[in-house]
Amino acid sequence: MAISLAVNGRAVTLEVDPETPLLWVLRENLGLTGSKFGCGIGSCGACTVHLDGQPVRSCVLPLRAANGAKVTTIEGLSAGDGLHAVQAAWVAHQVPQCGYCQSGMIMAVAALLAVNPNPTDAQIDAYITNICRCGTYQRVRAAIHAVATQDGSMP
Repeated sequence: MAISLAVNGRAVTLEVDPETPLLWVLRENLGLTGSKFGCGIGSCGACTVHLDGQPVRSCVLPLRAANGAKVTTIEGLSAGDGLHAVQAAWVAHQVPQCGYCQSGMIMAVAALLAVNPNPTDAQIDAYITNICRCGTYQRVRAAIHAVATQDGSMP
């Protein structure tokens, strides 16, 4: 069964078992290794990508669920050569330590700010459920608030 989707703006048709998790298709079939495998049960969020603009845990999402959808990975988040506002804030606030969870965290934060450009701490806590073993949550929050206090437009 052929599955067609758009990944980072590029049309892709795949002949892959439709039950294969999207994460493995992205990593192994398309060479997009920015999304990471963390837990395999959708809890940690290291595998977060956008599916039609919504954050999803790609390690538990079967490829068939992405048929006809637009998928954005960390590799496709920024437009052009520049960084997305969240990526720039991550650098400015030195958010990552080991960095393993950061691509998924950035994708989750970008999705939050797209629907709520100025979230409260409680809204951040409710929406961003990604796990960071290094515990950089204060830096994550500072980076989110820094983006929120910009001109309000998200790239």
